[in-house]
Amino acid sequence: MNNIKNIGIGLLIMAGMTFSSCSKDFLDEEQTNAYSTAYFDTPEGLEALTVSLYGNIRWHFGFEWSYGTTLYGTDEFTNANDLTNEMWNTYDNRFGPVGASTSTGAANGNATNPNAVWDEMYYGIASANTIIAKAEKVIPDLKTRNRILAHAYFLRGFNYYKLVAQYGGVVLQTKPIEGVVRNYERATEEKCWEQVISDFREAYKLFEGEVFTYGKGVTWTKATAAHFLAKALLFRASERNDSWNASYKDADLKEAIDACSYAITARGPLTANYSDLYANWTGIDCPNEQLNEILMAAGHNGDASTVGRFGNRTYNYFAPQFSSFSGGWVRRGVWIGSMDFQRCRPTEYTYAIFDHVNDARMWKTFRTVYGANTVVAPNPSGVKVGDPGIVMILNTKNDNTYNGAKFGASAQAPTWTDVNGRLPEWNTGARQTATTGTLAVKKGQFVPNSLVLYQNGVYVAPTFKNQPICNFFAGINKTDDGSRTAERGDAHRDVIMARLAETYLIRAECYARLSQYGNAMTDINVVRARAQWKAGENRSYYNDGSQAFKVNPLNTGTSATAFTASNLDMNTYYLSNPTLAVTTAASDLRLTSFPNNLPAEDEAVMSKIGASSDKERAINFILNESTRELLGEWQRWETLSRTGMLIKRAKAFNAEAAANITANKHELRPIPQTFIDGLLNDDGTNLSPAQKAAWQNPGY
Repeated sequence: MNNIKNIGIGLLIMAGMTFSSCSKDFLDEEQTNAYSTAYFDTPEGLEALTVSLYGNIRWHFGFEWSYGTTLYGTDEFTNANDLTNEMWNTYDNRFGPVGASTSTGAANGNATNPNAVWDEMYYGIASANTIIAKAEKVIPDLKTRNRILAHAYFLRGFNYYKLVAQYGGVVLQTKPIEGVVRNYERATEEKCWEQVISDFREAYKLFEGEVFTYGKGVTWTKATAAHFLAKALLFRASERNDSWNASYKDADLKEAIDACSYAITARGPLTANYSDLYANWTGIDCPNEQLNEILMAAGHNGDASTVGRFGNRTYNYFAPQFSSFSGGWVRRGVWIGSMDFQRCRPTEYTYAIFDHVNDARMWKTFRTVYGANTVVAPNPSGVKVGDPGIVMILNTKNDNTYNGAKFGASAQAPTWTDVNGRLPEWNTGARQTATTGTLAVKKGQFVPNSLVLYQNGVYVAPTFKNQPICNFFAGINKTDDGSRTAERGDAHRDVIMARLAETYLIRAECYARLSQYGNAMTDINVVRARAQWKAGENRSYYNDGSQAFKVNPLNTGTSATAFTASNLDMNTYYLSNPTLAVTTAASDLRLTSFPNNLPAEDEAVMSKIGASSDKERAINFILNESTRELLGEWQRWETLSRTGMLIKRAKAFNAEAAANITANKHELRPIPQTFIDGLLNDDGTNLSPAQKAAWQNPGY
């Protein structure tokens, strides 16, 4: 980018009002395809520009950058055999200011460039600056003016938050640009956080409580602003800024607690069933997209005319490559709510950090069974369509049940059972539900593809079908969408960007940093209480957004058969906990001590990374709890960078990142070389090599 473009206005003039919707109400906004800049000197034009701000956040989920800039190179996810954005995970020599291309060793032309976030965030900032500059003059009605200003301050604060979290100090442009400007100053990180916090404070002040002005429950409100104000204050008070933030810490933490308390009071309680947030997505604009717990989402729907520049591609990135390694037993299609692009492979840490018996989130998030939707010859074992075609056992390190069993992919897996003779617990009669379903045992049933996490105390899961990296793993379901009308068509579900469970964890971390560990534990236990199994729940039941296919117009003929055969409504809970008797009793995850005497899975992490002080243990427990609660929710890299734990945890838990990730370098992203090369001095001359180097982050 050679200059920071006022792209918000430009898009509206050149491409028309192709902003997206958070609900049907939002779609009712009038769309017009040709405007001059004079239109934004009218109340209608400035209001339209305000509505278009919602379209800017959709960009985050439109392509490979969605996971590359937020999830790769962390403790939670590593790359599978697809190497599109490998360099963002491995931090190798292809990761730098210029960006990777096929000529520099990228696997294909889809690799994310470091300027992706940089450019797009400034596009939205330009639109927000226009609204803020014009509102007082153009909008006479105070209530309307405050509403659009609240949105503009929020979007500008959010976009600068993303920029500073990724790059450190950036260019602060808070007024509209006229003409082409190519000489800028880079603000300090301290100055940038001051601007972010100021914008969120303004938005928090101007929003009229929980008033949904541009749609339903996923539009921005005072609680949304409160949540992000708290995040920004916590970021400024965190370890990445320890060289200069001492004078801010206590006040920032206390203000963040107050902001969280508003959001929690205004929008609480948490949604009762964790599955309702993600797994129980039944179709476009379904009620679960309007849950009070959701504070912010990138809105999508089925109206092709409002898709804009970017649709929702997130369903592509979390599933294993089942259509390949399964040997044809499980073919992909719109009846399975995910595409098997195998981008984000969970690490051993990610599986191990859950309590496999008592934490329902694990079994409501990971997909561990795919039904065979095709019969592959030869088939001497008589596997039928609708039998389990892929089974993944998520056992624990101390489980010795499967030490002598043989697992594999592509029809290499022989017959096996657990110690009780149990195989995948599918139902022989009616489909399973959350509370009912008879578990049938078919001892000796052949499963074409099967995987186990541990044998003889060794993590063996990556050894099943690696080419050269494993493409066979249990992925997560938070983006699955059975409403797609083409196999590779855009998803139609909203993408959650903030919710109250995170607000509780933010407040807990603020309390912990103030040594108020009792208050922190109280907030943590609110989140963990929701994560428990409730009395009467069927622990072997599973579903996900694939179920939206039930009302998909394509759900006919062979597609309907493939849907029923592929989605068996079951998981491997009992196979993964082989000594546990079938139960529908409630479980208890609540802590009784904090930050000491933690659950075994957390103590194992503390030992691995050397967290010993109360503060270190508290922060790392909250990082663990964030994995359990927020896995795959587009923020892990920033969270680890903020807390100063990125290098340590990536080295400990991400084998692909460990070799190259470097302290005092990879906590920040490289400033895009395209931007630096386009800068000029005040006299119009090019920057010298030394001046260009001064713009770049350390180590690049």
